[in-house]
Amino acid sequence: MTNSTIKRAPFKGDHVGSFLRPERLKEARRQKAEETISQEELRRIEDEEITKLVAKQKEAGLPAVTDGDFRRSWWHFDFLEGLDGVEGYDKEKGLQFDGVETKARGVKVTGKVGFTDHPAIRDFRFLKEIAGDSVAKLTIPSPNMLLFRADIDREIYPTDEALLADLVDAYQGFIQRIYEEGCRYLQLDDTAWASFFSEKGREAIAAEGRDPERAATLCARSINESIAERPEDLLITMHICRGNFRSTFMTTGSYEALSETIFDGLDVDGLFLEFDDERSGGFEPLRHVNRPDLSVVLGLITSKTGELEDPDRIKARILEASDYVPMSQLCLSPQCGFASTEEGNVISEEAQWAKIRHVLEIAEEVWR
Repeated sequence: MTNSTIKRAPFKGDHVGSFLRPERLKEARRQKAEETISQEELRRIEDEEITKLVAKQKEAGLPAVTDGDFRRSWWHFDFLEGLDGVEGYDKEKGLQFDGVETKARGVKVTGKVGFTDHPAIRDFRFLKEIAGDSVAKLTIPSPNMLLFRADIDREIYPTDEALLADLVDAYQGFIQRIYEEGCRYLQLDDTAWASFFSEKGREAIAAEGRDPERAATLCARSINESIAERPEDLLITMHICRGNFRSTFMTTGSYEALSETIFDGLDVDGLFLEFDDERSGGFEPLRHVNRPDLSVVLGLITSKTGELEDPDRIKARILEASDYVPMSQLCLSPQCGFASTEEGNVISEEAQWAKIRHVLEIAEEVWR
């Protein structure tokens, strides 16, 4: 596949990345936790289920395929634990979403953060092998997820700036290595930005002892410095999420509060944005998109429920967004993945694939 073909990503009809885990995979994970099967047997089952998933993505018509996060229990913790100096642990409380709490899990920085090797390298190698002519898309958590979501040993890193320096080096090392494995479409998933979208979120940041304005600047530096050395033909997008657990959410608020930083201050090639309900606000913040090379992927199709949106309504909203961003720079996707954690959203697998086909059919009609 040529670089010019890959540069079309993000595609007019695209997806965020995660898919509902099949019951066979969930059972295998339970058996591994109970030590009734080996790690090798679990990986064999993961390989088989990912192979089936990739075939389904191709059958649905997706030009880019992922492994659905099938090897992860969380969209972010599993990856972060693979970095040097980071460990996972069981917390006293889980993360609080709208009316529901997650399992009590977290990550902590216990040593100097770095990159020497990572399980995701092997995982991507397998995906690339089975992707065939499709683009193999890798999704990983943004560096902000360690910077602002991990418990940090302040004897090792007295300041966020000190941690940022090593974190950037680690991400640059990983990005270069995954590029060498053939990755040309990398996505950073990030929920940290949503904390700035509401007064409640900013108060929570201040309660942690951080100045919200300074924290936002660090978020932008974290992204831009981590991807600064990427090869020219490696396309990097970012998904900004307000939380997605069992079809619930964590935060609310329009992009307006940080619109200039996000839409005119980040060096990514594309942004996957949530616009599926009123929690995300309107399209007005998109007026700050001043780059003709930035793709804006409108997450207008919800992954939280199975009901299919009125296609005419979606087309009208795309047209509305084009008042701020040229139609040629717009794309369409679900607002998030279908399973940010292994529990998955409250939606059937049949409905999940109907949503994917819905995205692709609408995109074909709009941009044909």
